[in-house]
Amino acid sequence: MSDSATGFAKTIQIRISDVNLLVTALTHPSYAQEQGMVENNQRLEFLGDAVLNLVVARYLYIAFPNQPEGVLTKIRAKVVCERYLAKFARALNTGDYLILGRGEENSGGRNRNSILADALEAVIGALFLDQGLEYTESFVLKHMQKDIDAVADGDFYDFKSRLQELVQSTSRENVTYEILKESGPAHDRTFVAGVSFQSRLLATGVGKTKKEAEQKAAEEALKEFSK
Repeated sequence: MSDSATGFAKTIQIRISDVNLLVTALTHPSYAQEQGMVENNQRLEFLGDAVLNLVVARYLYIAFPNQPEGVLTKIRAKVVCERYLAKFARALNTGDYLILGRGEENSGGRNRNSILADALEAVIGALFLDQGLEYTESFVLKHMQKDIDAVADGDFYDFKSRLQELVQSTSRENVTYEILKESGPAHDRTFVAGVSFQSRLLATGVGKTKKEAEQKAAEEALKEFSK
């Protein structure tokens, strides 16, 4: 198993002094249970999750100085999730080096998102213990920075959610949306949506779907609030 872990370290180009930490990080509980072992990757996964959240939070804090806490929290939550972590793990070919029990092996565990994500967090935990925070941070950002930036620039935080939070910061009531107009043939409809607060129309928006029109209306309402 140590040879496999050493091969993994070479594949992902990390330095590791205690290869046994990496062996543990790659050992799924199913294998440990079958072999009567105590050590598996769950404790390292716990540690790695905390380290990963810290690394991402620190990056977001520095990279986006004008974003409020709520926005940064939403970005981090979307990045530090099973789907993104499994993507990260696949990019490192982590599945090829997992130490699985027979049941997990036969049921496709090497490509299961949850197993890959957990193993990646365990690897991060092992790297933190072995090499420290600065080295681990460099490793994480080398592979995740593009995804973090993409999420920050993407749809993690839509205009409707932003408008709702803005309104509810000063009122218990919420905005409401209504489709004011529909036009065009069935295969190419255009919708006009209105967003109102306390029966007052704040703004309208146009889109090819009802959801798009509502988003546009929320965007326009936010512009009015910012004036």
